[in-house]
Amino acid sequence: MGHLTFQAQYLTHLGAKGRIVLPAEVRKVLGLKEGDRLLLRVREDGAIELLSAREVARRAKGMFAHVAPGQSLADELLTERREEAGQEGE
Repeated sequence: MGHLTFQAQYLTHLGAKGRIVLPAEVRKVLGLKEGDRLLLRVREDGAIELLSAREVARRAKGMFAHVAPGQSLADELLTERREEAGQEGE
């Protein structure tokens, strides 16, 4: 994934039905494509923060790293779900 400097700024506009177009360079650098989910946060100061679902997951993983150090809780959950699905098919 590429890297934008913190001060990167782009002029965009509010379109029909409140849509905002993200510039192609931003989508490319962040690896975003049509249909990707984004989290929009409005801060108390009126600033808007836009995060990709991938970034939200990365931050959440970091927040809970102390719970099971050296283990991937997501991997464990996926393994459990696969085992449950296999048992249901038997």
